[in-house]
Amino acid sequence: MAATIESIKNKDVVPRDVLVIDYGVGNHLSILNALDFLGYTYYVSSNKEDIRAAKAYILPGVGAFNEAMKNIEQLGFRDVLAEEVLQKKKPLLGICLGMQILAESSEENGYHQGLGWIKGNVVKMKSSDVKVPHVGWNDVTIKKNAPLFSKTIGNPHFYFDHSYHISCDSSIISATCFYGTEITAAIQQENIFGVQFHPEKSQNNGLRIYRSFFNYVRSRADGNQLNKRITDHAPKKKEGDHHAEE
Repeated sequence: MAATIESIKNKDVVPRDVLVIDYGVGNHLSILNALDFLGYTYYVSSNKEDIRAAKAYILPGVGAFNEAMKNIEQLGFRDVLAEEVLQKKKPLLGICLGMQILAESSEENGYHQGLGWIKGNVVKMKSSDVKVPHVGWNDVTIKKNAPLFSKTIGNPHFYFDHSYHISCDSSIISATCFYGTEITAAIQQENIFGVQFHPEKSQNNGLRIYRSFFNYVRSRADGNQLNKRITDHAPKKKEGDHHAEE
């Protein structure tokens, strides 16, 4: 019997590696199949307590921008997720529409506000030379290797399926592709990452993206534990000893 989102959500599994956020517009099963193949543990939920407990997030997305934002508001987890990602700096990977809603706004089907976590706007792809939507494989030019593209070689190709893309400052662009015009293929801003393509449909190169993201998540977790151990075992400061803070 094939797995369903509900059966996966109901598994009594403590989230270890990542929480895949279910807000009604994601292509979850393909992503979960990729995570299973790589051997990572995950949980699927939009519950506030699960969001607080998780140490990292994948935000999938397929469909319309306004529907995605409407679902997030109705499910009521926007503020909790913002606190975990923006204040506590937990890593998040947005995929396709999941990357787009990180922006300030979108012009898809009118004007709609996004999460506003990155400065940028989602605009319609405009080119007389190519067909829109952009569906299929495209080579990607990497601007920043670490951490998402640390395992890729050369200019890898990924699978795209979209009609809109993020227009943002070049300082947060980690990869681009050319489809009639230059398109933002990936972004990164501190602990926030996004890809316009679908890693779960991009064969080995896509699996490398997930592995790089999880390596980043685990390295941060290991670093936090190391810092905690160092703090716990640090010598106690003696009264009047000012050198302990230097």
